[in-house]
Amino acid sequence: AEARSMESLEKQLICPICLEMFTKPVVILPCQHNLCRKCANDVFQASNPLWQSRGSSAVPSGGRFRCPSCRHEVVLDRHGVYGLQRNLLVENIIDIYKQESARPLHAKAEQHLMCEEHEDERINIYCLRCEAPTCSLCKVFGAHKDCEVAPLPAVYQRQKSELSDGIAMLVAGNDRIQAIITQMEEICRTIEENGRRQKQHLGLRFDSLYSILEERKKELLQSIAREQEAKVQRVRGLIRQYGDHLEASSKLVESAIQAMEEPQMAVYLQVWVCLPCRITDMSKVSMSSRPEPGYENMDHFSINVDYVAEMLRTIEFQTGA
Repeated sequence: AEARSMESLEKQLICPICLEMFTKPVVILPCQHNLCRKCANDVFQASNPLWQSRGSSAVPSGGRFRCPSCRHEVVLDRHGVYGLQRNLLVENIIDIYKQESARPLHAKAEQHLMCEEHEDERINIYCLRCEAPTCSLCKVFGAHKDCEVAPLPAVYQRQKSELSDGIAMLVAGNDRIQAIITQMEEICRTIEENGRRQKQHLGLRFDSLYSILEERKKELLQSIAREQEAKVQRVRGLIRQYGDHLEASSKLVESAIQAMEEPQMAVYLQVWVCLPCRITDMSKVSMSSRPEPGYENMDHFSINVDYVAEMLRTIEFQTGA
C-alpha cells in the first residue's frame, strides 16, 4: 500500500513537458497547473520566438503561451517566465519525497528491468541499429554482437530531450493554430457587426425614400384637393344662382295663374298691369353662366411614375469606395 501511495505521488509530481519530476524552481500558472521553470521557458520561447531575453539591453515586452495541461492562455509581463510565482509547496513535497524514497524517479522500475535472454543481467545499453534496450551479454555474445550500442542513460536523456523539444514544438504549433482560430473568430464577429451596421444604414436610407414619397404624395393630393374644392364651389355657386332664379320664376308663374283665374275684369286688369314687365324681365335673365365643357375633368392631375419605378428597381450597392 505504501508503494502504491508513493507511485501515485510520483505521478502527481511529473512535469507534463519533460515527463520528469519537477525541478526547482517550480512555477505555478494562473490555471493552478505546474511546470518546471525551464520547461515553461522553453514553451514560452517556442510560442514567442521574437521575445527578447532577460539579458538584453532593450526592455522586453510581455508574451503569452498556453498551458500544456488545460490549454488555458497564460499572459506574461515583461519579465516573461521569471515573473511567474514559484510553487514552494510542490518544491517542499518533492524534497520530502526524495528524502523518503532516496532514489531517482523510476529507480525501482529500473532495478527490476532484466534481460529476457540473460536473466541475471540488467538492461544497461541501447542497440542503435535495432532501437531496443539490451544487456551487455547480448552485445558480447547475443543477438546484438554486431550492432552499434550506446549507454542506456545517454540514449534515455537524448530521447527525453528530443521528446521534450517535440512537445514544446507541438504546443507552440497548437498556440499558433489557436491564435489563427481566435483571429478568425474575431473576423466573424466583425463581419456580423458590420453586417448589422450596414443593414441599419440601408433601412435608414429606404426610410428616407419612403418619407420623400409620402411628402410628395401629400403635396400632390393637396393640389388635387384645392382644384376640386374650387371647381365644386364655383358650380355650387351657379346652382344657387339658378336655384334662386327658378324659385322667383316659379312664384311669378303662380301669380300669373292666379291672375288668369280672377273672374272680375277690373281686378284682373289691375293685377295684369305689372305682370308683363316682370315676365319680360324674368325671361331676359342670361342662362349662359355654365361650366365650360370638360370642366369636371381632373385627368390633368395624372402622373407617370414608370421611370421612377424603373429607377428604384435599379438601386444597387456601390461597388466603388
